[in-house]
Amino acid sequence: MRAVLQRVTSARVVVAGEVVAAIDEPGLLVLVGVAVGDGPEQVAWIARKVAELRILRGEESAVDVGAPVLVVSQFTLYADIRKGRRPSWNAAAPGPVAEPLVTAVADALRERGLEVVTGRFGADMAVELVNDGPVTLVLDSSTGGR
Repeated sequence: MRAVLQRVTSARVVVAGEVVAAIDEPGLLVLVGVAVGDGPEQVAWIARKVAELRILRGEESAVDVGAPVLVVSQFTLYADIRKGRRPSWNAAAPGPVAEPLVTAVADALRERGLEVVTGRFGADMAVELVNDGPVTLVLDSSTGGR
């Protein structure tokens, strides 16, 4: 499982002109990609890192300050661009496998007491954000969670 974690002052997801999720205060935007073979162990690792990394102002974590989190599925994090000009998506888990795992990440963050909103899985989403810092981290459970 991979995630791009961004510290934001605000973020929102728009689908067909409708705002489906938003955070209007400092928090985190998390783009989550699921790989073939991912499961509960990877969900737990990503959720723990998102909740506990001390990347907010004052070197605090989302759990420390109760920062809101916007979770958006992002299968393109598993693009293989080594050959040719067209990315391969073979490493990305198919939707019926990925959707419950992205939902599990959001649920695991909620279990830690965080306010979590989500994009709409599989939709054509416009993700708008104000990156604070900018602070952007790439989390990969295959290098730290397995």
